Amino acid sequence: MTNFTVEALELTRLYGGREAVSNVSFNLSKGQVLGFLGPNGAGKSTTMKMLTGNLAPSNGSVKICGIDMMENPKEAKALIGYLPEMRPLYKELTVDEYLTIAARLHRVSSSQIKKAVEVAKERCGLGHMSKRLIENLSNGYQQRVGIAQAIIHNPMVVILDEPTVGLDPIQIRDIRALIREVGSERSVIISTHILPEVEMVCDHVQIIDKGKLVFNGSIDVLKKQRIGNKLLIGLNNMPATDDMLKIAGVVEAEALPGNLMRIRFADDTAPAEAIVQAAVKNGWGLYQIAPDQTSLEDVFVQLTYQDQAAPEQVNLEQAAA
Repeated sequence: MTNFTVEALELTRLYGGREAVSNVSFNLSKGQVLGFLGPNGAGKSTTMKMLTGNLAPSNGSVKICGIDMMENPKEAKALIGYLPEMRPLYKELTVDEYLTIAARLHRVSSSQIKKAVEVAKERCGLGHMSKRLIENLSNGYQQRVGIAQAIIHNPMVVILDEPTVGLDPIQIRDIRALIREVGSERSVIISTHILPEVEMVCDHVQIIDKGKLVFNGSIDVLKKQRIGNKLLIGLNNMPATDDMLKIAGVVEAEALPGNLMRIRFADDTAPAEAIVQAAVKNGWGLYQIAPDQTSLEDVFVQLTYQDQAAPEQVNLEQAAA
């Protein structure tokens, strides 16, 4: 039996001859939370629909725990819990009524439905909302109900499309904690365009732009790419950039406003100590030296606004450079 819970191979979807998704491939294992990140219209929701069997790919294949989605759709879909961006809620029902129907639709055995509903409510913090009409719940609690229906049948794979969109900061924090908890036991895929989301709840990241993967790697690789090989240095007596370039390992130096200098150093070098020594020796008046971390927004822009004619997937061996 395969060790992967999700295997996507060269997923492609055409709309009117245009590739909305193009050759997307990845694998996911149990206990992993995958963040599917991209700007609006990048192809995230289309990919989610293909993964869940709600949309047939024009090319490529999806396997859930080794079961081919096209050849055995019922068996594959039974292993998936799905919350689309538009929550599938019957708002005139109470929480208990709705989750009971969801359990039946997911073919939970009659003898286990009551227990499944109670477990899903407990996992999602809905125990005290059992008899409340869904339409009277806050946006955050309605989202919890949506996640509860996605996990009520104890699926191996949980797919959540934009799970925190429209929520307030406290609701977002609660939903993120819930996603982390669910992801500890299952495989979870979340689709989002909210940049901090991926760092807070995911351990693997894929960034899609114009239907193509432009980044595929662990969250640690993405964080390392943010840090890069740069230092931000504060100096009361600013030296010439040529003087900084004489220090071993320093390959670029840029003077900035406010008595600051940004330097980039070569791989496998650590020039910070040599910079401190040079500052003391030459009286530069060093008062700050720290990693110059690129914002996640800047990384996102760099990855999603490459050459539009031929965007290429980031090489993971070079991504941390």
